[in-house]
Formats: sequence, structure tokens, C-alpha cells
Amino acid sequence: MRFILRLFGWMFTAGAIIFVIGAIGAAGFLWHYSKDLPDSAQLRNYEPPVMTRVHAGDGSLIAEFARERRLYLPIQAVPKLIIDAYLSAEDKNFYKHVGVDPEGLVRAAITNFRNRSAGRRPQGASTITQQVAKNFLVGSEQNIERKIREALVALRIESTYSKDKILELYLNEIYLGAPAPGQGSYGIAAAALNYFGKSVHELNLQEAAYLAALPKAPTDLHPFRNRERAIERRNYVIDRMVENGFAKRDVGDLAKKQPLGVNPRTVSPNNIAAGYFAEEIRRELQDRYGEKKLLEGGLSVRATVDPKMQLMARKALVDGLVRFDEARGWRGAIQKLDLAARDWGLAIGELPVLGDVAPWRLAVVLDVVGDSARLGLHPLRETSGQLKSDRETVTLGGEGIKWTRRSRVSQAVSVGDVVYVEPMDNRPGQVRLRQLPEVNGAITVMDPFSGRVLAMVGGFSHDQSEFNRSTQAMRQPGSSFKPFVYATALDNGYTPSSIILDAPIEIDQGGGLGIWRPDNYDGKSTGPRTLRYGIQFSKNLMTVRLAKDVGMPLIAEYARRFGVYDDMLPVLSMSLGAGETTVMRMTAGYAMLVNGGKKIRPTLIDRIQDRWGATIFRHDQRICEGCDATKWADQREPRLIDNRDQVLDPLTAYQMVSIMEGVVQAGTATVVKSVGKPLAGKTGTTNDAKDVWFVGFSPDLAVGVYMGFDKPKSLGTSATAGQYAAPIFRDFMIAALKDKPATPFRVPAGIKLIRVDPKTGMRSGGEGGILEAFKPGTAPPDSYSVIGAAGDGTTPFSVAPGGGRAVGSGTGGLY
Repeated sequence: MRFILRLFGWMFTAGAIIFVIGAIGAAGFLWHYSKDLPDSAQLRNYEPPVMTRVHAGDGSLIAEFARERRLYLPIQAVPKLIIDAYLSAEDKNFYKHVGVDPEGLVRAAITNFRNRSAGRRPQGASTITQQVAKNFLVGSEQNIERKIREALVALRIESTYSKDKILELYLNEIYLGAPAPGQGSYGIAAAALNYFGKSVHELNLQEAAYLAALPKAPTDLHPFRNRERAIERRNYVIDRMVENGFAKRDVGDLAKKQPLGVNPRTVSPNNIAAGYFAEEIRRELQDRYGEKKLLEGGLSVRATVDPKMQLMARKALVDGLVRFDEARGWRGAIQKLDLAARDWGLAIGELPVLGDVAPWRLAVVLDVVGDSARLGLHPLRETSGQLKSDRETVTLGGEGIKWTRRSRVSQAVSVGDVVYVEPMDNRPGQVRLRQLPEVNGAITVMDPFSGRVLAMVGGFSHDQSEFNRSTQAMRQPGSSFKPFVYATALDNGYTPSSIILDAPIEIDQGGGLGIWRPDNYDGKSTGPRTLRYGIQFSKNLMTVRLAKDVGMPLIAEYARRFGVYDDMLPVLSMSLGAGETTVMRMTAGYAMLVNGGKKIRPTLIDRIQDRWGATIFRHDQRICEGCDATKWADQREPRLIDNRDQVLDPLTAYQMVSIMEGVVQAGTATVVKSVGKPLAGKTGTTNDAKDVWFVGFSPDLAVGVYMGFDKPKSLGTSATAGQYAAPIFRDFMIAALKDKPATPFRVPAGIKLIRVDPKTGMRSGGEGGILEAFKPGTAPPDSYSVIGAAGDGTTPFSVAPGGGRAVGSGTGGLY
């Protein structure tokens, strides 16, 4: 008995010693692995990288900017079907365990023991909480120490956060693969969009199960490259959902018979030819908020672009550039392929192709027989990003090469030539030969009352050149600047009937610069003419005299007010558009003429919201009194307070609009008259015709068009803006105003419309008279007189009774 007691005593003592040693060892173990553990409390303020999204004016998505394509979804907004699928696939005991699942560990150990001889990959037992710990705090290094640290952090997370918060972090953080190139998906919301083009609330059972299958091996379960394996894993998840009571057996069996149904969405500004627009927004966001906020801040941007108008603008510009280019003949193939050495489909499939020139397609000439050629088209891409294996061929006949000035197809192309072609309307299988134009240009369309840019095309192809000729190209506007000279004059005492001398002039530039002899484009002069005539027919000599009389410093100030130049050099050559500016600035300047002289700020962005939905930028700064009322209580109607600066007298602005209507009706841009709607504008052709412009407007749209070579050179000895730029404006306006009524320009209160003789500017009661706009206190002159040039090179002006002003000669600089 004593021996037994001693034995028990010895065993108790030994057990106590072992317990103490074990406790000390366990404490040391925990201390060792937890001494440098990250603080799980940092998850409380976690803001995951969320992509910035840009929506067009109609709400359609046109661009996304991100390092990780993620949309953050609060757990309250996650459908139960998604939660059930992920719990079944990843952690069915999630709401029961404390961060580490002993049952799962045992199950994984048994499974791995059974599978050890089959060479299968070991099954993991990480809980969703452990995966959150790994993704956020621990890292993904594969070793036993990392797994221990992961488990310890998981226990801390469970003691700090609710289960719903942990699941929310997990569902928004996980990487779920890329169904197509450039569509790496982070979180369930982005994955639902990228894989199925749906929101998470629209997913069915099999779709939710497939997304839940992806976290284990998103690359190995690719829906196109490994379709069978992806289906197998999806069906496994469906079985687990049925087993766990989340779906009925018959529903699960039916879902398993369905195809994957993956249909990757395409989000590209090329869908509406808005590459330049999207890139300009990206630059602005980066300048305003920095790269990190742009790519990770989850900004929601409402752009001003009108998708329909954007497509119209691109078509009008491209047609104009191609029209100019093709008039100069066929330059030949882009390159040549050796079709004898390899399969033509593979050969042309490897060539780079412009993605924003649809409906143009890259093609290779396969054979030429008689007066036709058979061409193989560049293969389109599958949704997976892989090239289609189909070999699509088309025929190029005599009609398709007519513009090349070649009499036979064999004179234009030969076997192996790589060319661009365009399908011919109503002729299936027939194509027209195309070539990438060497000339380039831009078109900008703006709402003149708000400055919202409704369309902007900065060149023939954004894929070919990202240089935006609407906002980045500094070019001379030529005569399209003249309206600002004449507006300055009208705002400072002149009338549309003021007489200006159109005659040769010599100006001593001083400083040893010699004599400047400006000239009109046609080399002719017409004598004394009205101010209207000077704009309508773009007379340089009249403009120089007017600028000399008004004073270039004053004109420079008006140019600054209109935003055309920031600090214009006050020399007379600038009155003829010798300075450099952009299409965007010129369009905005003209918009201020048609809107009644109100200052506007051009913008491509209406509004920006942060990731939480708070508005952090709004373009329209006008104050709306009464708009915050919660109900109607017989109060005063809401009123918009327009606090914008007035850069020009509204009456002066209308006088310029009326004069520029004459440019379209009977001046240098009569080609625009065929639109059949009230339009106004001004042509601009620079020295040696290196640049041609047309900037104009309807009552509700301001449009700027520019054409020229990127490396300036002449467009041709006889090239004019009326010949090349104005038709682009015309084509756009025909499309944009197709379903619009013929709305006349708004006449402000105070304007008097008086019939005058267009030659003398005096009152007219007979035929051939025109209605001219006069301000209060002014009227057409009662007598006609012009003072001739003085011997010293200057001519004083006279003011005839009634306000008709006559201007002689002046001085100036370069043409």
C-alpha cells in the first residue's frame, strides 16, 4: 500500500514537473511566434485598392484605371447565394470555429494520408479567417512557421472582428483570375462583371459556384484554357452546396449540366472611339489627385462625353482625313509577307493591328486573278484573348481600288501585300482598299453654355498615336482668330457697317526688320468695305488696319478673356492668327460668342465621387437657390444663380454671331450651307497652308476642326480651310442635327435689326439688302465716306453720322 502511494506521489510529481515544463515550453513557443505578429487592429481602417471607373454622359462605362480590378461590396450587399457558395467551397464551419478549424485539420490530415501514394496535391485546411490573415497581414510564404503565425493572427482577428466583417474582407480581397487579358479580377463584384458581365445579384447557382471554385487555383481553372477542369471544380462546389443544404438536389443536378457560360465583358473607350477622351481624363485625374488615388482610390467619374456624338465626330474627322489623303493617290502596302514560308493566318495574326479603326480590317493579299484579288483578314480575337482559328477571306475588285488611280487591281496590290480594307456597303464579301492617312487632325464638340466637351477626337487613331491634337498640339489658328479682333472692335465703338479699307499696305516694322507687306489670300484688294465683309471673306488687309486702329494691347486682353492665349504678344501679325493655341481653346472661345459672352471653363468631367459616394468635384459651380427644399410649401421656385464672368457684351456677341452666319451663307465656308440649319463659323488657313481650321457653332453646339501634318508642311499650294476643314464640320453637323429643328440664333433684347446695303453699310430699302444687328444708340450711316491713306503710312478715321466708322491703314508684323 505504501509502495502504491509512493508510486502515485512520484507520478504526480513527475506529471506536475512535465506540466510546468510543457506550460513553459508552450508559453515560450507562443512568445516566440507571436512577438512580431502584425497588429490585426489595422484591418479596422483598411481601404483596399479599388479601381477608378469612368462613365459616359449616358451612364455607359467607357474606361477603368486600376492596379487591381476591384469593386468593394459591403457584406450587407452580398447575396446569400454567393455566401453559401464560398462557405461550401472554402470553410463550411466558418460561423462555428474560432479562427482555426480542428475538424478541418483532422479531415485534411486523413485525406492527405489516403492520397499520399496517388501523388495528389496536399489538401489545405486554412479557414477563411486564416486566409484573411495570410492575405492582409502574414504573407503567402509556404513554411511551418508562417502557418503557425497565420493561425495565431487568425485567433486575434476572431477576437477583434465580427464574422460578417471577416467575410466581407475576404470576399473583397481574394484574387479570382482573369477571364481575358487585362481583366485580373479582385473580389467577387469585379469577378462577376468580368466573367459574366453581371452584377453579383444577377448570378445563378452554377455561376456563383464557379466563382467560388476559383480561389483555390484561378489560373488552373481558366474557363477557356482548362474548361473541363473548371467544370469539374464548379460541380464539386455545387455538390458541397447541396450537401450543406444550400441547394436542392434536383436544382444542383440541373446546374451541373450547364456550360460555364463565361462571357468576358469588354470595357474599352474604343467601343465609342473615345481613346483620346479617356486618356485626357486619366491625365487630369492623375494631375489632380496623384497616381495612387487614380489607380487605387475607387473614384467614380462621370464624363461629359456623349457616345453617339463621339462616334459622329470620329467618323466626320476620319472621312475628312481619308478624303484628303486618298486624293493624293495610293502609296502602297504597309509591308509584305512571304506566304510561301508559312501559314498566312498565323503570319498576319502576329502583326500589330490598330484597335480603333473599325470597320477597317488588316488583310494580306493571297492571290491576284484577273481584275480581282483574294485577301485573308487579320483574325479577330476570342473572348479568351486567343486568335480565332477561322480563315476569313474577302474579295477586292475594281470598284474597291477606284480611288487609287490604278486601272487594274494587279497594279495596286500583289501577293503578300499587307493592307487595310473596309467592307463595302450592301456587297457581302467585297472590300474597298484603304491606307492610313499621313495627315492628321482633331475635332472638339462643346456645349457652349456649360463648357462640357461632348465629343473629342485627337487624331486618326489613338492606338497609332496618343498625341492629342485637340489639347496638346499648339498650332497657328490663322484667320479663325479674326473674330476675336472684330469682336474687340465691336465692343469698343465700331458697328457692322463700319468701313475699313481693303487695299495694299506697306508697314515699316522698325529695328532693321524691314518692310512688311501683308496681302490677302487671293492677292486682290477690293477697296473700302464693311466690317462684316472683312470677316465674311477673311480679308487680311482689312484686319491689319482694324487691329492697328483698335490697338493690339486691347486685342491681347480680349484674347486672354476668351482663353485663346494666356499672354499674347501685342504685335499686328497676331491679329492674323500668327500665335499658337489649341483646338480646345479655340472651340471654347467661339462658345463664348454664341452663349452671349459668358465665361466658360471647358471640361471633360461633370462630377467625381470618392469610394464612399461623396462628391469631391463638380464642374458646375452655379448656385441653385431653393433646390434643397424637401417639399413644396408655396415657396418661390428654385433659381439658378449664374455667377460666371461676362467677357463680352451680349449685344456684341450677337453681332459677331450674325456676321459669322454670313461666312456660311455667302463667305469662305459656303460648303457648310448644305446642312440646312442656322450655322455660323470662321475658316482659318495659315501661311503656306500648313494648317487649316474651321471653328463654328449652331445655337447649342460649338465645334472646332483642325487638319495638318504633325511635322508641319504645306497641305498644298491651293489648299484652303473651306476646302478641307469646313467639310468635316459640315459632315458632323449633318449627323448631329439630323433630328433637330432648324433653331435660329437667339437675339438678345436691345438689338435692332436694320436692313442695310452690304456694300456701303448704309440703310437700304431696295433689293439685295441684308438685316444687320445694331446696338441701342447706333445705326447705319446716312452718308458714305472713306478717308484715304496719309503720306506717313497711317490714315486717320472718320465717324460718319449714325455711327459708320471708316478706318485707313496701319502697321504690323508678320503674316
